[in-house]
Parts: sequence; structure tokens; C-alpha cells
Amino acid sequence: MMPERAAPTKPTVRARASDLAPVDNALARIRAVLETLAPGARRIADYVLERPHDVLKMSVTELSEETQASEGSVINFCQRLGLSGFQQLKLSLAQEIVRPVQFIHEDLEIGDDAAVVCRKIFHSGIQALQDTLSVLDHTALAKAVETLRTARRIEVYGIGSSAPIADDAHYRMLRIGLDAKAVTDSHIQAISASRTDPGVAVLTISHSGATHETVMSTKLAKAAGARTVVITNYARSPIQAHADVVLFTMARETRFRTEAMMSRIAQLCVLDALIAALALADHDRATETLRSTFDTLSSKRF
Repeated sequence: MMPERAAPTKPTVRARASDLAPVDNALARIRAVLETLAPGARRIADYVLERPHDVLKMSVTELSEETQASEGSVINFCQRLGLSGFQQLKLSLAQEIVRPVQFIHEDLEIGDDAAVVCRKIFHSGIQALQDTLSVLDHTALAKAVETLRTARRIEVYGIGSSAPIADDAHYRMLRIGLDAKAVTDSHIQAISASRTDPGVAVLTISHSGATHETVMSTKLAKAAGARTVVITNYARSPIQAHADVVLFTMARETRFRTEAMMSRIAQLCVLDALIAALALADHDRATETLRSTFDTLSSKRF
């Protein structure tokens, strides 16, 4: 069955950060409009009402596939409720059905002492690494290595909690002799992406794969002819439509929070594997550059 075409709506205004604050009674809002919804929106509403905990773990693409509706229909449904989009719906659902302590970390309980907190947080990190190793496609990693090592220049995109990961990728690539730069401002990202070409490779880091700025920048780079590699968590997300290579993480900690915790560990480990494989692919150049940069950096130490 083909996804339904979204009904015409008013032009969408991009949400500001302040617009993403959760709203009260999201489930009640859905029930209030349930009988007035068109069939496609009704399927989305019924799914959310019946399986709100599952929705917290989904991307907008996954929900659209589960309900046989377009991604645009999901966004329109959220806006019908007075929300800015799918992320605000997830945050609003979480406010209703998740215990407050879980906003810090979903495994924590009120009263956990320092030892228990450490054990739970470390266990979550270990689990994220084990799960990511189980889903990481070695063929895709090899393809990503070839894409990046043969590029004239590499641009690395990340927004929000992915920005420090992008900066780390930039630093690590410079250390092994690659011409790379991190672009973490959304406006500069869009301009830079639009000015790429087939000689440029883009590495985009996005846990959700649905952040407007990084999806748009990756799309612009792809349209300009750049080769695109994406590190993301969800099996199906909007950014993948613009990726030549996808490297998956599997970190379960951002079901509803906007901040990343365990996903950073998984992203960094995938990045470590990618950088190590890149260095091995051009062993002589990489080791010579590492030696040279080590000598340069040694002057920074006492």
C-alpha cells in the first residue's frame, strides 16, 4: 500500500529551540481531535495512543512506515496538535509517560548512590559499544574509508551534541594527513555544502538522522556532487536518503531526551575505527604525518 499524500497545509515554519519544549497532555490532545481526522492521520493517532512507549524510540521515518503514511503526514499530524514537529511530540509524550528521573538517564532510580550511578552509566556505555559492534557493517566501513581517502577535501558536519564529535573527527583526520574541516554552524554548513563538488567527501554525524540542519546540509552536498558518509543510530531516518554510505551506531539512551549521552561513546568508537582504517590504508603517509605532528605538539608540553 502506498503512503497517503499529505493534505495541503499552511507553510511550515522551522521550529526555534524554544518551540521544542514539551507541552502538557499530548495524549489528551490526540483524543480530542481523533474523530475529526482524515484516515491517514487517524492511523497515526491510533498508533500513538496504543503504543506511546514505542513511538519514543522511533524516527519520523519509522513511524511513517508503521502507519503507512508519509513523513509529511506525520509532521502535519503533529502540527494539528499544536506542536512544531515530531521531536516535540516525543518530548511531550515522554513528559506524560516517563518518570522524571529517567530524563537524567533512563536506568536511574531516585535514591541511587554514587556507586550505583557509576555502575549503571558504565554498563550503558559498554552495552552501547557491544550493540554498535554487532550492527556495524564492515563492508560499509571499508567503503567509507575509500570514499574519504580518495577525496580532495573532507567536510565534517555535526550540530548540537554531535558538534564535538565532528570537531574530534576533524582533529584526528588532520593528525593523519587528510585535508579536513569541521563545520558545526548551521548557516556556514549550508553554504559550505552547496559549494562542494565531486572531489569533496562529506561525513555527517547525527544520532537521530532527523535534525533539520544536518539533513539539509547533507542533501545540499549530495546535490552538489559530493560523496556522503553518515554516522547515525536509527535504521530508517530522513538523512539516509542523501547518504552514499551509512555507518550505524546502536545506543538506546536517547529515546526521548534531546541531549546525547551513550550515543557519543558509540559515535566516537565508530569514528576511532574509521580513522584507524584510514591510517592503515595510507600507512606511510599517515605515520609520517603522525610523527611530524607529534613533534609539533611536543612543543606545547613542558
